Amino acid sequence: MKRWTNWLLILAAAVLAVVPLLVVKDSEFGGADGAAEEAIMEVAPDYEPWFQPLLEPPGGETESLLFALQAALGAGVIGYAIGLYRGRLKNRQE
Repeated sequence: MKRWTNWLLILAAAVLAVVPLLVVKDSEFGGADGAAEEAIMEVAPDYEPWFQPLLEPPGGETESLLFALQAALGAGVIGYAIGLYRGRLKNRQE
């Protein structure tokens, strides 16, 4: 039961992070992608992108939030793995 509770909490946290991305419109944030696009347009104004995104985020801060969510999930997985192996080692030593 505890395992399902943890997964439900993780799912709820992910939903709480994603739903505002889809609801809040016109958020503004100038990131590295915007600066790179400006630099490309200065150097090669006739440049055409190879593809378009499948899902266009509602605002500029969305990229920042998704990057932070990805970093947090990665840190969580690494922390879980370290704790798991440390707990196994401790149980073997006992």
